[in-house]
Amino acid sequence: LVNLGKIVFVISGNHDSAARLGFGGRIFEQGGVHLRTGIDAITSPVLMRTGDATVAVYGIPYLEPRLAAPELGADIPPSHEGVLGEAVRRIREDVQQREEAGEPVLPVVMAHTFASGGITSDSERDLSVGGVGAVPLDLFSSFPYTALGHLHGRQELAPNVWYSGSPLPYSFSEARQSKGGLLVELTASGLAGVTPVP
Repeated sequence: LVNLGKIVFVISGNHDSAARLGFGGRIFEQGGVHLRTGIDAITSPVLMRTGDATVAVYGIPYLEPRLAAPELGADIPPSHEGVLGEAVRRIREDVQQREEAGEPVLPVVMAHTFASGGITSDSERDLSVGGVGAVPLDLFSSFPYTALGHLHGRQELAPNVWYSGSPLPYSFSEARQSKGGLLVELTASGLAGVTPVP
């Protein structure tokens, strides 16, 4: 993808070692591969110019609640909703600061999480005991587009919130799923469309 002149953006998930994946991230960034694997990079978006707008891609890696909550703040509840809610709050604050500085951005969020309304398959690892790790979908309502990772089936949770799904099937329950990616089109006014690409 880099050889084709594309910018690559990667966040770590619950199956990844964030430290191992993030090693050398600053070096990879010089070559066009942007890794977001830790809390410290949540408010460091990748800025891309498209037409009349600047798109700011924010990455929220998988945040293990018991480990992330203390790092995010003493008053953050050690739950998926608590840590993701704080990450989203920080992103909104960064967007607002950019607007106040006269440099507005079109914020796009990538997050590895289980959002309410998503349909699971046999190959995802449960993010919490009893399945109570789902985060409310309305956390993402203010963003023009949110790209979610974790669930392996492509699905639209809202017009601006999608799981692209995994590129390959990882269990028999995924055998009939349509695999591929999503082509997301943004304009200065926001989301123009999402097209599944098999």
